[in-house]
Parts: sequence; C-alpha cells; structure tokens
Amino acid sequence: MAEAAPKLFDRALLRQRRRRAEKLAQRPGARDPGFLLDHVLNDVDERLAAVERSFDTAIDLSNDDGRVAARLAENPRVQSLVRLVEATPVMVDAGTPTLVGDLEALPLATHKANLITSLLALQWINDLPGTLVQIRRALRPDGLFLGTFVGGATLNELRDVLTQEEAEATGGASPKVMPFVDVRDFGSLLQRAGFALPVTDVDTLTVRYDTLFSLMADLRAMAATNILRQRSRRPWTRSRAVRAAQLYADKYSDPDGRIRATFQIISFSGWAPSEIQQKPLRPGSARTSLAEALGTDEKAAGEKAGL
Repeated sequence: MAEAAPKLFDRALLRQRRRRAEKLAQRPGARDPGFLLDHVLNDVDERLAAVERSFDTAIDLSNDDGRVAARLAENPRVQSLVRLVEATPVMVDAGTPTLVGDLEALPLATHKANLITSLLALQWINDLPGTLVQIRRALRPDGLFLGTFVGGATLNELRDVLTQEEAEATGGASPKVMPFVDVRDFGSLLQRAGFALPVTDVDTLTVRYDTLFSLMADLRAMAATNILRQRSRRPWTRSRAVRAAQLYADKYSDPDGRIRATFQIISFSGWAPSEIQQKPLRPGSARTSLAEALGTDEKAAGEKAGL
C-alpha cells in the first residue's frame, strides 16, 4: 500500500483564511492584492497564443475571485470553460459555470478535458504528486495542463526576518513561511505524474512596500498567511511585530526606506501522453554527425586536435 503523503498544511484553516480575505475585500477602500494573478494571467495568455489549437473543454482550478476564468473565457482558443473551486461564496458567484470540490480529490471524469489550467492554487496541496496524477487522468490524450506555481525563493526575506525575531524572543524558531517547490523539482513531479513534454520556467518579481505591516496586509488579503500544521501557536505580540518590522527595514530596505519582498513564480506546461506527439530519437539513430553539422573534422576518442 502506498505511503500517505505528509499533512503539511491545515486546509481547514486555509478555508477560514479565504473567508476572512473575502470579508476584507468587501470593505470600503480594501486592498486589491491581485497583482500576482494579473502578472501570471498575462503570461498564460502568451503561452496559449503560441499553441496552434482550440480547446473545446477547459477546466480552471485556480481558486481565485473569478478573474482567471473571466480572462480565459475571453480567449478565442477556449470554447467552453468550467471552474472547479474549493467553495467560498465569492468564488462560486463569479459568472462562470462552477463545480465545488477538493483539489486533493478532484471530482473530474477520466479524459474529460483537453485543457486544464491552475494559477497559484497548487502550493497549498498536501499530496501534490497525487493531485498532478488526477489532473493528468482528467485530460484527454494530447490534452494540455498549463499554469503557475509559487516557487522556492518566495518571501525569503520574510522567512529570514521572522526566524531571527522568534529566535530572539523565544530562543527557538518554528516554521513561519511555508516550504515552496523548486522549479527543477516541479519539472520532475510532472514527469512522475505521467505528463509528456514537460516545460518549466521561472520568473522573479520584487515588490516594494512601505513597511512589513503593508506586506502582511497583502498576504492576509491573499489568504496567504501561515497555515502550516507545525506553526507556533504562541501569540505574536505587538512588540514582537514591531521588532520584526525593524529587522526587515534594517536588512531589506532600499535607500528610500521602502522594503523589498520577493515573489518567485514557476510557469509550467505538460501534455497528456498521445501517440501523435513527437517522440525523441533513439540514441544512435541520427544520420548526421555533430562534426558535420558544425563543419569540423571528427576525431576519435583520445586523439589530439591539430594546431
């Protein structure tokens, strides 16, 4: 029997944080923390434009306020779109046909779609390899899985500062910022899940804030605060928060006094295997040598090149 995936994230707490974020968004003058989604949406538009086909059945697993589905619905290559969300009221009432389900147990039929997208939603999955396998099974042969993921360098400044502050205050440190997958690791996960022709790329954004408190306000509005099961339950006092803000300003501020926060975005694509896809050549099957292609003389192993 396969070993169960470790439960890193408190997903019930994640749902609570999402409900809180929706209430915050409804307040007058509320912050719109959608700059990350807007950035990755532009990237997905470009990558879809490079694919010379249409998608008659697309499924979006993005779990946002509906802006991803709205952009995909405008794309001429996407003919029919359904969202799958882990329900909160705003997510369901977003103007696009919507299924309510769990991203760790997808309620999708086998070979249902020829396009599945997921933007900034998979980083809170406990069994990421298992979810990737489910996504691959839901795709028809030669169907495309396309999306973005938060990468390993994200919020490295915040992780450093909170670790130092807690060590000063308590003599130890607990996890404060969730672990993120490295771009190479995610490419390997796509291959292990059975995707063909996997491609991953990485982009790093540096966002500047007036203070640590402004950064934390954005993270709350994104429902992206600490949901690790092994997080500390000790209350974070006002004095400790002020100390963390001082450390952040000392270590990661620009000459104008504003602080920097790093967000690393992994973009990825993979295809459900199909017989019509291009296959790599077998070793030794090439008809032209590298030397011929480069216009040079071929030398035997160990033979010195002439001057």
